[in-house]
Amino acid sequence: MKIIHKNQTKKFYNSADCIATEYPMEEKNINGAVVEIKGRYPGKGRVMNLECKEMVFVVDGEGKVVVEDNEINLNEGDLILIEPGEKYFWDGKLSLFISCTPAWHSGQHKEVD
Repeated sequence: MKIIHKNQTKKFYNSADCIATEYPMEEKNINGAVVEIKGRYPGKGRVMNLECKEMVFVVDGEGKVVVEDNEINLNEGDLILIEPGEKYFWDGKLSLFISCTPAWHSGQHKEVD
């Protein structure tokens, strides 16, 4: 068993509209973060993960995610799985819990047009 307390988290300011609080499990196979979306992220274009699957649970709020050509409205309690290589962006006011497998790292994440 492992536990990460709130005082052990790390904050990342991806943009003014996307703040991530990472719970560093120091595991290569899985990790998790709470992400606050307050607008569009990224500001233009899309992002994609080259390696990670992202399982995203909407803790609070409403908005949308656009994955490839699919626009999905999201509300509290919804769950979405984003596969590696899928291009997407978030828009709205959302509090998300995101778990990635394998563990997310910045080298496999990129912004695309």
